[in-house]
Amino acid sequence: MKKSTKTSVIDDLVNTINTTYSDYVKSLTPRTKLIDTFLLYLLALGILQFIYVLLVGNFPFNAFLGGFISCVGQFVLVVNLRLQYNAENFKIFNSTPERALGDFIFASLILHFIVYHFIN
Repeated sequence: MKKSTKTSVIDDLVNTINTTYSDYVKSLTPRTKLIDTFLLYLLALGILQFIYVLLVGNFPFNAFLGGFISCVGQFVLVVNLRLQYNAENFKIFNSTPERALGDFIFASLILHFIVYHFIN
């Protein structure tokens, strides 16, 4: 009897994941999917940098910190862009997609300017 409950739980989990993914694919615009893809890229890049430091070492520590902080900071800025870009949140943020993109670009330039000077 325990085996059937385990398979039932696994089937429920698989159905939940499939339903969530199909709703995600149907409901989002291509631009939002592109933003989500960039978020996944930044997440993978940060994880790879962290694994590299654990395996190889952190000799130029400023370079690691600069790269890792750049990934984390850019991730936060992209999440903010995604939140502001969502049409349901326009009234909350009192924003337009153009202003959200402008804020994102300006904040990204400041972030990378600071990271560039941190690495020195």
